[in-house]
Amino acid sequence: MRRRDAGVTRPGARPSAKDVARLAGVSTATVSRAINLPDRVDAKTRASVDDAVAKLGYVPHGAARALRSRRSQMVGAVVPSVDYALYARTTSALQAVLDAKGYSLVLAEQHYDLDAEVRVTEQLIGHGVDAFVFVGLHHDPRLFALLDAYGRPYVLTWGVDPMRRHPSIGFDNRAAAFAATRHLIDLGHRRFGLLSAHTAGNDRSTERGLGIRAALAQAGLALDERHARYGAIDLASSRAMMHELLALGDPPTAVVSTNDVFAVGGMLACRDRGVRIPDDLSITGIDNTDLGATQTPGLTSVSTPIVDIGRAAGEQVIARLESRPYVAFQELPFALVVRGSTARPARQSPKR
Repeated sequence: MRRRDAGVTRPGARPSAKDVARLAGVSTATVSRAINLPDRVDAKTRASVDDAVAKLGYVPHGAARALRSRRSQMVGAVVPSVDYALYARTTSALQAVLDAKGYSLVLAEQHYDLDAEVRVTEQLIGHGVDAFVFVGLHHDPRLFALLDAYGRPYVLTWGVDPMRRHPSIGFDNRAAAFAATRHLIDLGHRRFGLLSAHTAGNDRSTERGLGIRAALAQAGLALDERHARYGAIDLASSRAMMHELLALGDPPTAVVSTNDVFAVGGMLACRDRGVRIPDDLSITGIDNTDLGATQTPGLTSVSTPIVDIGRAAGEQVIARLESRPYVAFQELPFALVVRGSTARPARQSPKR
């Protein structure tokens, strides 16, 4: 039986980009670039790919043709997690704007892994996605190099790039956390705790933590790092973290949470231990969700423009795809919403 040459498909089978890549000795991403953006591939590589295409009789599929025409009408949203309700709300608002203009949304997760974000984005480009929406300001430089190589417009969300390097729409996360902390300081609190998401791959969490510390420093205070806890964004994790704070010999009288999920988990732990809110302990959140607003007492939080971000991102990417004028940098407002979870500190320490 005759041995089949490497990279050659079996008789009757339609050759694929993988077959071309194997025969040319390159990656499938390089095959895609050589076919759709030949001026961005060196001459030797391009010749190898062209030769493999000719030998195999490879015909690019519809997604590759869309790459050439840039008319797939698809926009990719790469988010840290679809489990977090706020990212889902931003994405829902984004989709509504896109759908109204005849565009489709392709959603992907990167799980706070910036390496994974690069891989996912390259895969979506390979499927003909026209433009991208990302969460946060901090990304692997390879991501921007990839987007530039393929000429893909993108916008960052949930923050505004202070260096004005990358188009971005959001709000000042540091200032939002500063406002929540300043409110507690003005009430007279001096011993603070922090419930936060992990900061790795999460510039929103990082910036909010910096805002809390800046407000304390302005008042001549500092966060005792024994009173800081970091964990997954879910009620069980935050409940456990608050239990740890309340078990300390000198627990805080006020806790700033970097989002409402952490704050509500903290409130549940307080109920477990008979710690009264706000009599024994004050607590704040950020993002002003229904989860916090419907607690008893209601959660003091910072209202952030999560829906407006999604709408504005959709409008920007459509304008760019259609070669219309657009505003590259949009900083949206936030507002402190005071409810019953905060009050002046009691003289006694919280019950443990």
